[in-house]
Amino acid sequence: MRRRLRPLLTILTLLTPMLALAAENFPPPEFSFDYQFQPVRTPGPRGLLFEWIDVAVLLLTLALATWLALRVKRRLYIFLLALFALLYFGFYRQGCICAIGAIQNVALALGPSEYILPVTVGLIFLLPLVFALLFGRVFCAAVCPLGAVQEVTLFKPLRVPEWLERPLGLIPFVYLGAAVLWAWTDTGFLICRYDPYVAGFRLGGLTHMLIVGGVLLLIGVFIGRPYCRYLCPLGAIFRVISPLSARHVDLAGDECINCHLCADACPYNAIRPPTAEIKSAPASTGRSTLLAILVGFPLIIGVGALLGNLGGDYLAGSNQRVQTAARVFAEEQEIVQGTTNESEAFYAQGGPSGGLYREAAEIKRRFNRGSTVLGGFIGLVVAWQLLAVSLRRTRAHYEIDPARCVSCGRCYASCPIVVARMAGKSVEPIRDDT
Repeated sequence: MRRRLRPLLTILTLLTPMLALAAENFPPPEFSFDYQFQPVRTPGPRGLLFEWIDVAVLLLTLALATWLALRVKRRLYIFLLALFALLYFGFYRQGCICAIGAIQNVALALGPSEYILPVTVGLIFLLPLVFALLFGRVFCAAVCPLGAVQEVTLFKPLRVPEWLERPLGLIPFVYLGAAVLWAWTDTGFLICRYDPYVAGFRLGGLTHMLIVGGVLLLIGVFIGRPYCRYLCPLGAIFRVISPLSARHVDLAGDECINCHLCADACPYNAIRPPTAEIKSAPASTGRSTLLAILVGFPLIIGVGALLGNLGGDYLAGSNQRVQTAARVFAEEQEIVQGTTNESEAFYAQGGPSGGLYREAAEIKRRFNRGSTVLGGFIGLVVAWQLLAVSLRRTRAHYEIDPARCVSCGRCYASCPIVVARMAGKSVEPIRDDT
């Protein structure tokens, strides 16, 4: 039954953006009388009671996902909970507001704007982080609708080589930094604007985003959770705090018989194989590595900060007020002819152009400061990845990498130790008598 249901769910999910695209491009009917079509709207604000209901559902599903992933260890139950999250947070709540998008609300509240962060939005942002710090990425397992829609469509997983996995894994950190900068400067919400799946949840949206969502779903048939692994800003935060978790998904531990079955079952490169024993290096090698770290880290961070500072004015050009100021200045200096909608709207307000120029200059200063921090942050991530590649550690058994593991439960049924434990049996370790 499960084998028949899975392909059907995959096909239905893949058809969602196509149906939305068809509805978006289907010509509206013509009426003989005057009729005003209602515009497509994004979800409006909910009443306070319903906002707290969303928080309660989030807390309940996080707790249930934790219990299923760490105690019950049944892939089917985790998958069913993910389907519920897809229906509730995805199609019913239409992807708004989610913990991923709430990153921008927090950044905006910390910026110079007068925006005050609602308590419910703050909880939606904090609860997944708290659970990740305590129990690993259980939010990704069965609570996030974006992760759930990709889990449903993953049908024939292919393994991404490690030499490609690591550089692609840097993109979410860049996206996270850019989204925070854009929100902090009150320029826009990048995560919401370029969410590839929310248009499908709403069964309508911008054509190019529906196409991007459909393409990512098709890629997700073969590459496990491409958005989660190579784009998701919240996933970048999870990769930093999940290794600090007090508890997270585990398998056989010291009882591992090194059968490799769990690594074969994991489509996310989240299970590390045992390594050959590394002989102790000379003391001079250790000193050289330490010196390279002490010199290389500040150097890479400094270069990143410098490049970010140099690009501040260019990035500030994405701000609408900066664009309007540049256009008004060009029109006043007769560099260009005619007006635009933005400049006409400014003239209609009757305000002095000097105020607009001062506002644009302040936004540019914010971008210069923020882009410097962004460049340094990206440099830090690059330096940290280089350090992770250079450091070696020995593993006697297969181990789960909590930074990459999304607690999906795919590996449980493949591990004979876990299966035996659940059945109340024991498995004798494989002994090498040679």
